[in-house]
Amino acid sequence: MQLLSVRIITADIQRLTEFYAHVTGLSFRFYSPEFAELQTNTAVLAIGSTKTLQAFGGDQVAKAAENRTAIVEFKAEDVDRDYERLAEFLQPYIVQAPTTMPWGNRSLLFRDPDGNLVNFFTPVTPEAAKRFESK
Repeated sequence: MQLLSVRIITADIQRLTEFYAHVTGLSFRFYSPEFAELQTNTAVLAIGSTKTLQAFGGDQVAKAAENRTAIVEFKAEDVDRDYERLAEFLQPYIVQAPTTMPWGNRSLLFRDPDGNLVNFFTPVTPEAAKRFESK
């Protein structure tokens, strides 16, 4: 089994895709006005509007902007450089400026416009770097 993507449901797909495109520097591919994907080397971040929930059984399946348990994570080449590049843009969204975590990653934690947690991280210890050597 292989994890390929994470999908976020939103009431404002344009706002959310523009936000993620800005912070990652990557472009979304829109398959319809209600569904888009941001492809990275290892996985996809999919963004679907609340209208896409009808294909899964209706609005009760998921609620936009109500996640308080998951963190969308991106491995960055240099999280401090990303923070410098994005600090002004992210100012209203920042939860934690770059901090070295006990498990060896330097981490920038912020929220997207829907309130979902996002983590940009860079492995900074040899042990942390080793976990990502084959990824």
